Amino acid sequence: METTNTRNSRKTRVGRVVGNAMDKTATVRVDRLVQHPMLKRILRRRTQLHVHDENNELSVGDLVRIMETRPLSKTKRWRLVEVIEKAR
Repeated sequence: METTNTRNSRKTRVGRVVGNAMDKTATVRVDRLVQHPMLKRILRRRTQLHVHDENNELSVGDLVRIMETRPLSKTKRWRLVEVIEKAR
């Protein structure tokens, strides 16, 4: 009998880099739209996440795809998957 280890799919998000002052870490803002439960109005919500950037390749304004990972530090739980669009 052969056993295979299958890993669950991890959360991925797309966001914009808003800060890169730290070493090997960038701050990414992820925007999402939610509907208000009573007013049924669409609201913008944003979350700032710390992302592991091993090569310090990100700059402010880049559009990036990030993936959930194990805790890398006190606040860092996401890692960079790809740079979708470089800032101008």
